[in-house]
Amino acid sequence: MNLIIGARKLGARIAAVTISIIFLLTAAAASAQESNSGELFEKEVLELLLESRIQKPADQATAQERASAIEELTNIYLVSNLPRAIELGNSPAIKAQLDLQDRAILFNAFANDFLANNQATDQEIFNMYEEQVALAPPKEFKARHILVESQGAATDLVEQLQAGADFVELAKEHSTGPSAPSGGDLGWFTAQAMVKPFSDAVAAMQDGEFTSAPVQTQFGWHVILREDSRDSAPPPLESVSDVLKQRVAQQKFQDFMKSLRSNSSE
Repeated sequence: MNLIIGARKLGARIAAVTISIIFLLTAAAASAQESNSGELFEKEVLELLLESRIQKPADQATAQERASAIEELTNIYLVSNLPRAIELGNSPAIKAQLDLQDRAILFNAFANDFLANNQATDQEIFNMYEEQVALAPPKEFKARHILVESQGAATDLVEQLQAGADFVELAKEHSTGPSAPSGGDLGWFTAQAMVKPFSDAVAAMQDGEFTSAPVQTQFGWHVILREDSRDSAPPPLESVSDVLKQRVAQQKFQDFMKSLRSNSSE
C-alpha cells in the first residue's frame, strides 16, 4: 500500500513538473514570437488590436490573448508585404477603400478632438434647456379606456357611447384590461408613457371627448375617453444636463461642418 501511495505522489510530482515545463515553453515561445514580430509591427499596433479584441487595457491581456494577437498581426503583416498584395493595393478599387478608411479614421479623431475642446458651457446648457421646454411644453393627460379583442366589439362600444351609454359602466363590463374594475381609469400620464398609437389618439382629442373610431395597439382594440389635460412641470435641469451637454457639443460640431462646407464651396 505504501508503495502505491508513493508511486502516486511521484506521478503527481512528475505531472506538476511537466505542466510547469509546458507553461514555461509556451511563455518563452510567445516571448520569442513577440520579439521576432517587433520588426514587422510597432508595439502600439499590437496594443490597439489587443484592446479591440479584449475590450480592456492591453496590459491586462493574458499570455494566450497576447500570443493570439501577435500571431494574427504577424499573418497580416507578412501577407500585406508580399509583392502580390502590394500589386493588389495599387488597384483603383483597393486604393479607394484604403483612402476612405484612412480618412474615416482621421475624421473620427478630429471630431473627438473637436468635442473635447468645445464642451458646452453652463450658460449654453441652460439656453438649450429653455429652448426645449418652450418648443415642447410637457403635457399630462387623464384618461380612461376600454380594451377589447376585436375591432367589431370596439366599434359596437363606440356606438353605445354615442347613444348615451356610460363609459365607466361599459369599461367595467367589457374591458379586458387590468383597469376594468376602476372603470378603465388610467390616471394621469404623459404621452411617452403610452404606446404611440394610444398616445397619438389621446393627444388629438379634446378634454371630455371619446374616440369616434377604435384605436389598435399590440394589446388589442381601445375605446378611449380623455377626461382632462394639464401642463406639467418640466424635468429639473440637473436631471437632463448631461443629455443637453452632449446635444450642445454636437450642435457646435454640426455648425462647424456647415461653415466648413460653405467655405469650401466659395
